[in-house]
Amino acid sequence: MNTLFSRRRLLQGAAAAAGSSLLAACGSGGKTVTVQPRPQQPNFPPAGSGKKPTPYVKTPPQARNGFDNSLRLFASSGYAEDPSRLETGLNRLFQAGFAVSNHQAAYRRFQRFAGSDAERIADLQNVANGRAPVPKVLMGVRGGYGAARLLPHIDWASLAARMRDKQTLLFGFSDVTAIQTALLAHGMPSFAGPMLYSEFSKAVPSPYTMDSFIQTTTSTHTTVTVSAFQSSPVRNMEGTLWGGNLSVLASLAGSPYLPDVKGGILFLEDVSEQPYRIERMLYTLLLSGVLKKQQAIVLGDFRMGNIRDTYDSSYNLTAVAQTVSRAAGIPVYTGFPFGHIANKTTFPLGAHARLQGIGGGYQISFSGYPTLNPNALNLEALRPPPVGLETGSEWGESEF
Repeated sequence: MNTLFSRRRLLQGAAAAAGSSLLAACGSGGKTVTVQPRPQQPNFPPAGSGKKPTPYVKTPPQARNGFDNSLRLFASSGYAEDPSRLETGLNRLFQAGFAVSNHQAAYRRFQRFAGSDAERIADLQNVANGRAPVPKVLMGVRGGYGAARLLPHIDWASLAARMRDKQTLLFGFSDVTAIQTALLAHGMPSFAGPMLYSEFSKAVPSPYTMDSFIQTTTSTHTTVTVSAFQSSPVRNMEGTLWGGNLSVLASLAGSPYLPDVKGGILFLEDVSEQPYRIERMLYTLLLSGVLKKQQAIVLGDFRMGNIRDTYDSSYNLTAVAQTVSRAAGIPVYTGFPFGHIANKTTFPLGAHARLQGIGGGYQISFSGYPTLNPNALNLEALRPPPVGLETGSEWGESEF
């Protein structure tokens, strides 16, 4: 039965979910609130205007040819600061053919988090224990902070096994790195890629980001080329490419939630960190034995901008890379197009990768990761319409 989900009904559902969680939160001295979108929205006219609200979203048709189009949201970290943006992202995913569930997770707020710990745990644990169906896609709402609080309370072995059986694609970055490494510790890869609030909810998302998302997730192999000249000679190598946000990885050193990857290629990115802090976190991974097991380190974008080292303004990320390369005895390559930037390359974390030198730069080819069936979806709807020469600013806004 096809049903129209109006925005009003969606908010009612979110409010009901928040109401039940409020009782649990009050017992722990906290209060959960559901953040409501601003009352006057393009598809939700002011009261008394005489205009009827347009449907929030239509339930997408059943996936073509019986293929799976299910997408479940999880909000493991910070709350969405501008909930009115969420409508844009949800509509965009519905128009692309995804059957989106667990909408209320995007609207929750508890202190600085997207809901209480119990609510955020349930987003994933309900899939792990079978209370919620295993979706084809698990998508983070946004990053921020808070995922580490959930790690001891989720059955990662069961979640990874169920995702593996369904060939589920999980998308996230930043603080969601903690979720991704916990899964990889049980052999389940994921994707560094766009999230609901961070990218899909933008009025005009980066065409580069949307194009990369579509191409990577519908191809069994993908290659990312970095043309920037590398100061270290590029060695050809193969191994598991894994990693994510440096701050999160360093915080998990020595825990069971950081996978023991031998002969890997470690990808790292971060934002707004001074060079000495980046070096200190890298040394945490070095001293804990992680870096010595890797063949190379690949650095994404660190959004350094005008950041200068407090102790030595001449010390920069290049100097950090050289220092750590010597200490770990492995090459450090730079310029990989991913981080807290507008133009993100979607790529698998935990999949097999082959790194090769090319024209002074390098390319990384990925294989062995789950994919989407384009025949089940309308992914072209994710591409923003052409607007002049709009390509997405390299340093554009990107929440985490």
